[in-house]
Amino acid sequence: MQKLFDQFSRYFVGCLFIFSGLIKLNDPVGTQIKMEEYFEVFTNDFGSFFHHFIPWSLQIGMIMIVLELVLGVAILIFWRMKWTAWMLLLIMVFFTFLTFYSAYFNKVTDCGCFGDAIKLTPWQSFSKDVVLMVFVLHLFWYKHRYVPVLRTREGDFLIGAVAIVCIWLGVHAINHLPFIDFRAYRVGNNIPQEMKPQEQPAIEYLFKKEGKEIKSQKFLSADDGYQYVSSKVLNEDKVKPKITDYNVSAPSGEDMTDYTFKGNRLLLVIFNVSQASTKNLSAIRQLTQQLDGKVDCFILTASSEEEMEKFRHENQLAVPFYFADATVLKTIIRSNPGIALWKDGTVLGNWHNNDVPHATEILNLLSAR
Repeated sequence: MQKLFDQFSRYFVGCLFIFSGLIKLNDPVGTQIKMEEYFEVFTNDFGSFFHHFIPWSLQIGMIMIVLELVLGVAILIFWRMKWTAWMLLLIMVFFTFLTFYSAYFNKVTDCGCFGDAIKLTPWQSFSKDVVLMVFVLHLFWYKHRYVPVLRTREGDFLIGAVAIVCIWLGVHAINHLPFIDFRAYRVGNNIPQEMKPQEQPAIEYLFKKEGKEIKSQKFLSADDGYQYVSSKVLNEDKVKPKITDYNVSAPSGEDMTDYTFKGNRLLLVIFNVSQASTKNLSAIRQLTQQLDGKVDCFILTASSEEEMEKFRHENQLAVPFYFADATVLKTIIRSNPGIALWKDGTVLGNWHNNDVPHATEILNLLSAR
């Protein structure tokens, strides 16, 4: 029984760490955004010291991702268990505190444990960490009796190789886009449809009659002796639209949201002009010039009107700009600037500024629809 529990703990913890790490490695910028949220919360709740970590959120996030993957592999091969067990325990104590704090005080509504692939509520995240902690504590307690699967030198080589590969994959995802896109703005999705609920609410009512509890999806009349007790939505996960915060406005204040869904639209997403990369702006500018009269090009930004006007003038971007929420823009595309092609609200393409498409590619995508 003891050996069975040892093996289950080993594979459960190791595989879960690897799965969680791979999901986040696919989208390090998403982890960066989540780290920034936590540092903002800590700045307000614990002290301004945490504000200094915000500019380093990407680097800190990458360290956490690589460490998670390395620990997952390490526990599977029982590599240097004294170090591995201590690191597992420390990181789980940290994560468990983080998820409890988020859940209890309702600070960060999505911990980002599994990126955009699997959304967990704060209490679900905390419950997951509590269960995981049980098996981590078991591995920690019996760490001295586990025999390494590989010899020390071979284990060191494997762990080093895992770290190097993970760093390379993470840097590639940062300099381009996620390998697999789990976001609501991914290619193929129709944004107006994503802004609608998948289903109408299915409500289950609880009544009492003659001392018995009765459940019904119809509201039963008090005239028939039914006493209402409570109700709940059975399909709560499907009545909330996947996109709830997409809204675009012009500098004049005019609502431009519907405009972005009509016809051929090339979106240049620049959520913060002060942090935007300018090394590929000449290629973006050339693309807009080649598409002039064929595709409506415009900028979506969360920067001020003054900052945007200055940025356009300095970089000779002769396209209009509109405003949207910064978090929404970061969700649309993990690049600043980034490029998105929409036709009647359907996403046909997303590009990092390091992969600016040719005008012919844009026109071919549009003509194929």
